[in-house]
Amino acid sequence: MAEFLLPLTTMSAHSDTPFIRRATPEDAAVLAELGGATFTETFGHLYPPEDLQEFLTRSHTPESWARTLGDPNRGVFVVEHPSGRKIGFIVVGACKLPVENLEAQSGEIQQLYVLAEFHNLRLGRRLMDLGLEWLASQGRAPLYIGVWSENYGAQRFYERYGFSKVGEYGFPVGKTVDREFILKR
Repeated sequence: MAEFLLPLTTMSAHSDTPFIRRATPEDAAVLAELGGATFTETFGHLYPPEDLQEFLTRSHTPESWARTLGDPNRGVFVVEHPSGRKIGFIVVGACKLPVENLEAQSGEIQQLYVLAEFHNLRLGRRLMDLGLEWLASQGRAPLYIGVWSENYGAQRFYERYGFSKVGEYGFPVGKTVDREFILKR
């Protein structure tokens, strides 16, 4: 398998260019913080505070990220600024979506987030390309993504990668259940 340490451009000793690297178990705490921050930044306004807090407490803890990072069937990659600040990430692996007649080797883009202040750097595209490359290296196909039914920007982004809607499911955030689309390619 290829080594996944990808500068976004050639970096000099004084570069301020972010780079993507494979996340390690030592990243669990920072990914919990980053995951919670990016989810809240993107979707926090949709939920009552108690629902959001319940979701973050369940899904974005150092312990939950340690389990994710320890799963050999998942690839986790983080965007790191040369200052050391983590600004985005992707989680890919075996498909865990509720898909009828799911193919044994199916894969999934499970999470893809970049802090809003860095959206203009096209990091989402670079993370997506790397995630797709990792899934291919693991023999994962076809591929699936779950996306909020009203996240039109993300839906357009995934359509550019050849994904199209094949189903729906409910995604719980506390007591709130979101309508999510299942996309496939």
